[in-house]
Amino acid sequence: MNKLVIGRTGIFFVIACAASAFLHNACATGAVAADGTNTEVASNGDSLTAFQAIVLGLVEGATEYLPVSSTGHLIIAQSLLGLSDGDSDTHAADALAICIQGGAIFAVVLLYFSRIRQMCVGVLGKDPNGLRLLRNLVIAFMPAAVIGLLFNDVIKEHLFGVKAVASALAVGGLLILATAKTISNRSGDNGKELHEMSSSAALMIGLMQCCAFWPGFSRSLATILGAVWTGFRLTAAVEFSFLLGLTTLSAATAYEGLKHGPEMFAQYGYAMPLLALVVAFVSAALSIKFMIAFLNKFGLASFGYYRLALAAACFYWLV
Repeated sequence: MNKLVIGRTGIFFVIACAASAFLHNACATGAVAADGTNTEVASNGDSLTAFQAIVLGLVEGATEYLPVSSTGHLIIAQSLLGLSDGDSDTHAADALAICIQGGAIFAVVLLYFSRIRQMCVGVLGKDPNGLRLLRNLVIAFMPAAVIGLLFNDVIKEHLFGVKAVASALAVGGLLILATAKTISNRSGDNGKELHEMSSSAALMIGLMQCCAFWPGFSRSLATILGAVWTGFRLTAAVEFSFLLGLTTLSAATAYEGLKHGPEMFAQYGYAMPLLALVVAFVSAALSIKFMIAFLNKFGLASFGYYRLALAAACFYWLV
């Protein structure tokens, strides 16, 4: 299918969903009586407006695969939108932030379907490189899976806050700037490709990914740095980060959805989280294309400066 058609279809789909969501929200939150007074109607989803859902979807999709931390941006966005002001809202807000990652997952499936097909063919014994890639993704996924299961609640209790996010943004920004010179010195055929990845390199990248449990650090940044530090080309590091994100985000979304999904739907209903997910899908697809083009032209350093600027803004206005 033509990519332009996909883009236009996605945009019109988001617009249609937004219009539908606004109508649904208007009908659900209240009706105007004959005398002109408002009659409130209690329903799920009243605490999340269509505007808020669209903002969260845009933030998630636009930042998920950039080395700037989607979770950190969502926590900041939720704070600005007032979605997690009370203790009773915390689990629902956290679950929403994680579950709308499903939109970003679908974007990778669409854009990297050839790689997914290669891995499937590899399982059938017809593509050694595809089988090796799948093996390395499983190895890289395991550290985060183990740590996530063991310390998920502790991480949420102590690290899901604007101050922690701002600190992680700053640390990640400094790491980017420290690594940018090494990355810029690698051009042409310098650096390894994905089919050259060993099990030990995959494990190193997986261990680096665990830094992303600190909201604001960025899963994408951690995996890109891990791949670059083990000798891979930036383009190969970015592609592996996208594919590993498909695995990690799918597991995290499924886990969070099963554990806190009922609380999320009770708090926000079904229409608004679905709208956020669809918007996240379209913005993530566009963001992936943007990141590849941007890195090829400017490298990683600009993301480091952005992170430092955002961290400073958070400390000044929100902490």
